[in-house]
Amino acid sequence: METEPHLNAVQPLLTDLYQLSMAYAYWKSGKHQEEAVFDLFFRKNPFGGEYTLFAGLEDCLKFIQNYKFHTSDVDYLRKAMPAYMEKEFFDFLLTIDMSDVKIYAIPEGSVVFPRTPLLRVEGPILKAQLIETTLLTLINYASLVTTNAVRFRAATGQNKIFHEFGLRRAQGPDGGLSASKYCYIGGFNGTSNVLAGKLYGIPIRGTHAHAYISSYQSLDELKFQDLPDRISSEIRPFSRLCLTYLDGVCSTLGSSALQTHKGELAAFISYAIAFPSDFLALVDTYDVLKSGLPNFLAVALALHECSYKAIGLRLDSGDLAYLSSKVRLNFVKIAQKFNLPYIEHLNIVASNDINEDTLNSLENQGHSIDTFGIGTHLVTCQKQPALGCVYKLVELDKIPRIKLSQDIEKVTIPGRKNLYRFFDSNGEALCDFMTHIDEPAPKAGKRIRCRHPFGETKRANVTPTSVRCMYTLYWANGRIQETLPTWEEVRTYALGQIETLRKDHRRNLNPTPYKVSVSYRLYDYLHELWMDNIPIGEIS
Repeated sequence: METEPHLNAVQPLLTDLYQLSMAYAYWKSGKHQEEAVFDLFFRKNPFGGEYTLFAGLEDCLKFIQNYKFHTSDVDYLRKAMPAYMEKEFFDFLLTIDMSDVKIYAIPEGSVVFPRTPLLRVEGPILKAQLIETTLLTLINYASLVTTNAVRFRAATGQNKIFHEFGLRRAQGPDGGLSASKYCYIGGFNGTSNVLAGKLYGIPIRGTHAHAYISSYQSLDELKFQDLPDRISSEIRPFSRLCLTYLDGVCSTLGSSALQTHKGELAAFISYAIAFPSDFLALVDTYDVLKSGLPNFLAVALALHECSYKAIGLRLDSGDLAYLSSKVRLNFVKIAQKFNLPYIEHLNIVASNDINEDTLNSLENQGHSIDTFGIGTHLVTCQKQPALGCVYKLVELDKIPRIKLSQDIEKVTIPGRKNLYRFFDSNGEALCDFMTHIDEPAPKAGKRIRCRHPFGETKRANVTPTSVRCMYTLYWANGRIQETLPTWEEVRTYALGQIETLRKDHRRNLNPTPYKVSVSYRLYDYLHELWMDNIPIGEIS
């Protein structure tokens, strides 16, 4: 069977069938050119928190920029869709581009909140409808995993290093690449994903697996046992040095060299010879304290004698709080015994199916871990697998549209809107404020009356020190209107955004809800339209 080359999946056919069905119905009824406004937003913050990081905007803009149906796409649709559909519609699809669509958006990496539109899409209803599913899939996961990464970091503090190791557990290759990119934006320091490193410039990190350790059973398997000194280039008997230091290490730690696994030692020696300046060993293949740690320290001391410095070790199983603390204590003993202060501060890396709750527990228990390698729970967002962004029509031919529901959370806020963020004198966000598009912008230093969009009694006067309009026109006239930031710039911006939130909004347990308010005019506009569209019951 001939295999297809890997294709860029982000294309017009990456959509739900009903988008094309509606497009045909719009076209058939002559409604397809009516000017529509859609809002893309979510209703609830993920992971039980009170904030979300917005991501995926650049991917959306590139999708819009390259939007084009190809002949092969239309040929497929002619066969797949009902035979009675008029052929002129399929010819029409071949002419579509997004030159008459506008997209306003919040900057990528911004902290965002429920009900506030992340994107406002304006244009012919047929075109705005066709891009719905793709925009949602590009933003939903990107924002979710970016937020997850930020929350993982927040659980331990900014002085720890975080690496994303999730490719093998991600939902397919595209999911793995997206996870690597957006975890980096969310504050992770590196990835094990080599292709992500190439494509996005993310630092790549990794050591070796248990398979490498268990591939050796004895020191006799070592084909190379010498190592040139880093400074003098003198050939040193590296394997013999390791055995000599092993006795000294075990004596210092009160253990026995006889308990160490010599195959593990052989694997460490061979790996150190291959990577003398980057030696970081996985020490839990057999027994961390009785074998892995003494073997690692013996090799680290031998490397020092050859003018190199080991990096550290990795723990991939067991009680990470206890083991990391014991390892650090033993590092201190060896540092003092051999008068090598840097040994005390060697890097302790931990992996082993870590999630946000694990990190919070480790912080409460106390630990000595410097670096976390996190995969499954990070990239799959196991705590909450979807963000739930939606894309709703809010205006058609300048007439507001509303979606009603018995569930208040699902009632939409109609019409084109502006969004502002109010800040206090410390630069912390006070609340978000939505207005009707025709209202004047709120001014800093002026008292502004704010209302909850649905709670009649919930209102407040806010006097912001500064006001920021959150929307930028990113797409118009067939091109991207703004110079897009680099991934590194988005990452820096995103981490700074988190710092604009008060700590009580960010805390893990029972965070304070962040206020999203509307102007009095928008409140009245919403509720009048709501009442106008609710059927009036009849009683007799």
